Amino acid sequence: MEIRTQALEDNYRLLAEIAAPHAEMLAIVKANAYGHGLEICAPAVVRAGARWLGVTSVEEGVAARAVCPDAEILAISGVFRGQGADVVRHRLTAVAWEPWHLDELESAGAEVGQIPVHLEIDTGMSRQGVGPNAVAPLLERFGSDSRLRLDGVMTHLFAADEADGAVTEDQLACLEAALEQVKAAGLKPTWLNVGNSAALLGGQAMTIGAIAARFGMKALLRPGLALYGLAPEFEPGFEGGEPAGLAAAHKRLQPVLAWKTKVVGVRAVSAGTVVGYNGTFVATEPMKLALLAVGYADGLDRKLGNRFSVLVRGQRAPLVGRISMDQAVIDVTEIDGVTAGDEVVLLGSQGAEAISAFDHAEVCGTIPWEVFTRIGARVGRIEPGNRD
Repeated sequence: MEIRTQALEDNYRLLAEIAAPHAEMLAIVKANAYGHGLEICAPAVVRAGARWLGVTSVEEGVAARAVCPDAEILAISGVFRGQGADVVRHRLTAVAWEPWHLDELESAGAEVGQIPVHLEIDTGMSRQGVGPNAVAPLLERFGSDSRLRLDGVMTHLFAADEADGAVTEDQLACLEAALEQVKAAGLKPTWLNVGNSAALLGGQAMTIGAIAARFGMKALLRPGLALYGLAPEFEPGFEGGEPAGLAAAHKRLQPVLAWKTKVVGVRAVSAGTVVGYNGTFVATEPMKLALLAVGYADGLDRKLGNRFSVLVRGQRAPLVGRISMDQAVIDVTEIDGVTAGDEVVLLGSQGAEAISAFDHAEVCGTIPWEVFTRIGARVGRIEPGNRD
């Protein structure tokens, strides 16, 4: 995979421009930067101006700290027992919503100052977070004599890509009710940590920023997919047309990733030749086939076999037969000059043709997030010298 860090930096700056002046941004680099490579991408977004990075786990936070020594790093999925010491040692900020999360963090902080925490409110997704009716006991843990400091309050808007916005309105109302409890408890968190790429591009930055201002907080949005060059697909029917942020994203976001392999060899086969496991493809005429050094162990989904094309010599070449663990076969009968060593693009552009993660996702019945994150660890991530 070739990772264009200049594109990533430009994408971050565009999203920051869309968010301003209503909100700052936390750059999501969890899941190995959506499969793009944490060690390459996290420093790039910091260069672009990101103060905050978002990871899933404490382990990811430790890895991010190694390459971004000065960033604020949020471990979004909380802590496991025994991880509090790493949170403190590596200066991470943990999301918490269970009393024992706070116990773990507090016990690890005996020798340090206050430990920052972002309290997650479950506003209807029923995934993680404390329900509004159970917030009060947790707020009591952040008293003036506590080793814990309530640095932020967060929630996840799970339907920000829906046109009517009704679910998001209900979630934000629920969040405001929880914030009233925070205010009544005399606590003054700095950050209101809400909203993904869809919330940002769908025009929610102003609303979230206004809520934050009412409670003396700063809004912090968490774009992920858009950082890597793809705008989420929205339901049609936005009142008044496409939101300005989404329109800007469609025009200016740049793909960050190109996934490539090479031709191993080329062979001619006769009509009736079986290709691949279980003979799901049989040549109906003489053909020329090219073997590729990529398979499902690398993240090339088996569902693409006999249903998808990749790019070689600037042309589309259909995948034929089942994709194997380590190899795949394409039909290059109509493409002149294909030979061993030729570059093959699985995701990205070549000549006038392009393949996107949405294209992969449509055939496989999934979403671009999964396409990106399942690309295997043995696929090297490189930066091809694009900072001109």
